[in-house]
Amino acid sequence: MNFDDTFGIHERALLLRSQRAEVLAANLANADTPGYKARDFDFKSMLANEVNASSRVRTTHGQHIQPDQGTVPAAQMLYRTPMQPSLDGNTVDTEQEHTAFSANAIEYQATLTFINSKISGIRKALRGD
Repeated sequence: MNFDDTFGIHERALLLRSQRAEVLAANLANADTPGYKARDFDFKSMLANEVNASSRVRTTHGQHIQPDQGTVPAAQMLYRTPMQPSLDGNTVDTEQEHTAFSANAIEYQATLTFINSKISGIRKALRGD
């Protein structure tokens, strides 16, 4: 049994949602920090890149330039454009960040629920229920 086929893209979606929660939490934590620039990444395009995994950059020699590492490469992190810039240069809009954080948390929970139902189905099949 190949678990990659069982869970599909949901494992990677869970990792991306977790990383996005960290980025959004950092934005909220720095809402009063002068000059702080709010960051985020495009979840849909990142997940689409995972579906098209064959298009990822790979190196064929150890001395080649290495692609960005990590769950979300630094090149994929974007700065938010503020709706109403503050005088101190901070671009965090707390309402927007709270909304994005809440939506991300709901979608994270939905992904967890899907994975849990798959695991439950596998357990039932193994027990012969």
